[in-house]
Amino acid sequence: MRIIFMGSAELACPCLDRLLANPSDQVVGVVTQPDRPKGRSLQVAPCAVRAHVVERGIPMFTPANVNAPDSVAALRALAPDLIIVVAYGQFLKADILNLAPYEPINVHASLLPKYRGAAPIQWAVANGETETGVTTMFVNARMDAGDIIDQLLEPIRPEDTAGSLHDRLAQCGADLLARTIEALRQGSIRRQPQNEAKATFAPRIKKADGRMDWRLPAILIHNRVRGFNPWPGCFCELSPVGVVRVLKARVEPGRGEPAGAVLEATGEGPLIQTGQDALRLRELQSEGRKVMSGADFLRGHPLKTAIRKKE
Repeated sequence: MRIIFMGSAELACPCLDRLLANPSDQVVGVVTQPDRPKGRSLQVAPCAVRAHVVERGIPMFTPANVNAPDSVAALRALAPDLIIVVAYGQFLKADILNLAPYEPINVHASLLPKYRGAAPIQWAVANGETETGVTTMFVNARMDAGDIIDQLLEPIRPEDTAGSLHDRLAQCGADLLARTIEALRQGSIRRQPQNEAKATFAPRIKKADGRMDWRLPAILIHNRVRGFNPWPGCFCELSPVGVVRVLKARVEPGRGEPAGAVLEATGEGPLIQTGQDALRLRELQSEGRKVMSGADFLRGHPLKTAIRKKE
């Protein structure tokens, strides 16, 4: 089959590699997002997919609006049989949805209808889920609401971060996509409408979402530390150090102190009282410094505990 691949984020790269490795199919074009300013320096840089295949000689398209008439015409000229969409970042309108003989297929990093939206991996970890997966579905005009074709389950391990889970789901997505395309080729593909009553959403994450609120239960803060690693990262203010990023933590028993009180400033890292239980900060990074263990952090940044005297 002649395939147009639409993808931008790193999650899409293994799927594209799998398509390129299959001699039964031909990727006739890759559609991705335009180069944009990135990082603190705001230097213009390509997205992950473009950087991944820029030297492979595949026709590349980077329209600011993929639904614009000139973009639709350029893609129609490629005469695709199928469009594959993985973490692309633009909604597709009717002209694109009807461009090829087969309906477009999307790979989404959740077990739909749970976690529709831009950040399914991060929110699944942040919400303390123990299982997620990947879904292939037919694309329609609504966000992640098309009929389900197939799914693969993947456990979320207690030590997982969004980053570690992302890498496994990227490979799962490539496996599931290959299985789905083969079913399409064999005429054995199935479709199941999503149960709208069970739909949940995973909105795009903002940097402010990483601010730690000590009034929340420790387990919830802990899961957010995992879910927002590597980006945007969770952060808090520790006096007198200032703002620090927290990359690893552990839930421990609390001691009835006010939320935010430093219970211990020794051992594996600072122990902070939360709204329920306490949180041991086991890996931290102060502004402009390298990542260090909680113990090393305390050796260079002595903190004052705030334990009330018992009457």
